[in-house]
Amino acid sequence: MARIAGITLPNKRVEIALTYIKGIGRSRSNEILAKLKIDPDTRMNDLVDTVVNQLREVIEKQYRVEGELRRDVSANIKRLKEIGCYRGLRHIRSLPARGQRTKTNCRTVRGNVRRTMASGRTKVDKK
Repeated sequence: MARIAGITLPNKRVEIALTYIKGIGRSRSNEILAKLKIDPDTRMNDLVDTVVNQLREVIEKQYRVEGELRRDVSANIKRLKEIGCYRGLRHIRSLPARGQRTKTNCRTVRGNVRRTMASGRTKVDKK
């Protein structure tokens, strides 16, 4: 099992396995593999340790992934909240920040989970 950026990668195709790292999607994964001349169809367990080390070096030095990326995103959201802009206020109120409607959707975001109504009869205790 290869560990890159603190993530244990599964035994899948290298192209797919790299997407388990936050900050790396399919296009960036293919870009990295092309740079290192690795076949995207090979399995993670079939890679030699030297190749895994090359992957680790490229990912950790050239890209912002995992903890560093999470810190940056949370710092950006905190900045928006502090300056009091519209998006910051939406984050404070736990509402959608990108223009989605809120009348019928985003129930889980708002905490407004509706349940279907059961029958109106109350159960009578038997004596």
